[in-house]
Amino acid sequence: MRMKTYRAATSTAAFAKVKSELGDEAVILSNKTVTENGCKCCEIVAAVETRPTQPERPHHDTKEGVVDAALKDSVGWQREWSQIKGQIMALMKPQMDPARLSPKQRVALEYLEREEVDERVLTHVYCTMRETEDCPVMTALDPLLKATPFKAGTWTNTFHAFAGPGGAGKTSSLVRLALRMKKEQPGMRLCLATADGGRGKGRLILKHYAELSGLAFREIITKEDFALLRDEARQFDMILIDLPGLSGRTTLEEWSRLYGLDECPDLSIHLVMNPYYSKGQFERFMDKYKSEQLASVIWTKLDEACTFGAILNMAYAGGLPVSALSYGPGLKNSISPASEEMIWRLMFMRRLPDGNTQP
Repeated sequence: MRMKTYRAATSTAAFAKVKSELGDEAVILSNKTVTENGCKCCEIVAAVETRPTQPERPHHDTKEGVVDAALKDSVGWQREWSQIKGQIMALMKPQMDPARLSPKQRVALEYLEREEVDERVLTHVYCTMRETEDCPVMTALDPLLKATPFKAGTWTNTFHAFAGPGGAGKTSSLVRLALRMKKEQPGMRLCLATADGGRGKGRLILKHYAELSGLAFREIITKEDFALLRDEARQFDMILIDLPGLSGRTTLEEWSRLYGLDECPDLSIHLVMNPYYSKGQFERFMDKYKSEQLASVIWTKLDEACTFGAILNMAYAGGLPVSALSYGPGLKNSISPASEEMIWRLMFMRRLPDGNTQP
């Protein structure tokens, strides 16, 4: 990681220098006011991940040469493990004889396959139904998916951070949940916090809605800022933190250590996802955002999805409960604390939490 110190008359000018030289991937390590030549100025220490220098590649004039080079560049163990999983599934699938299931079980399994439920999940469901004669479909499915609704009474800890890839809907989900809880409990003391390093429109959105709704607003630019927020946590019933999208090879665990979030036992992290990412993206996100503090998944943009099998796939792969379901373009009345019945209605009836049916 490459670090550099920037000074300017204002914080805006200092941030501009950081962005100009290090780009949008820069991480702000400190932000303070110092005195230089008798004048006060803003000093920012920023860092950016440095990538190892790649050896010069030989030119490949043929298609076969390009393919060979790409295969050599890929991570060996990942490719081998993917091949092993594919071979295991290829061996298992012929053993999944639909004729051994009841008509109702076959229809359910075919429906789940159309919803793009992963083969590993389908195999598990098939084996469970075969173990018990006339096993109801929901008996096989219920243990795979749990819900822990995002409500003040359900989540008793103070700090809640929203993580996930850029564009997943972290900021809008945070605002939607805050507005919902404020409406249900007007006296609830909420604080909205942003940790985007002073960049991005998400910060402005949070600050705007905090001011409109009479909520506290804080910025986390350095590790010290989060320590100060922990010191004043008793003033609030719940603190919702908007985390930045992690670029490059930075992981959630690395970012949490850098800002001190890993030292907060009163913190739950909620992974915000869309159901229409590809299988490869889901696997990468699970690896990138794994953390002992990861507590739930929030599914967003459900009204834009064609299939909902990803919800079951993620629950099976990560073991995380679903805490909220978000739908529709507006910020009000467009998110619901999740329940298992609500999720199964979405899966099998394509019914959104607001009662509308997804075509």
